[in-house]
Amino acid sequence: MSTLKLKDGTEIFYKDLGSGQPIMFHHGWPLSADDWDAQMIFFLQKGYRVIAHDRRGHGRSSQTTSGNGNLCS
Repeated sequence: MSTLKLKDGTEIFYKDLGSGQPIMFHHGWPLSADDWDAQMIFFLQKGYRVIAHDRRGHGRSSQTTSGNGNLCS
């Protein structure tokens, strides 16, 4: 599992598994990338690449004082 470091220093945690056509899983509040595990395993077994992330301020991503809903802020 990996993190992406943004210009403002925020780190976004993500899971990127498999190969083939990608499917991106984006959670809502107050969940995390782990809440997609069952779906990710299903599609991974079907030959897809699966990607899920923890939104800014959620799960293993950096806790911030602002910009929690926007990865580009």
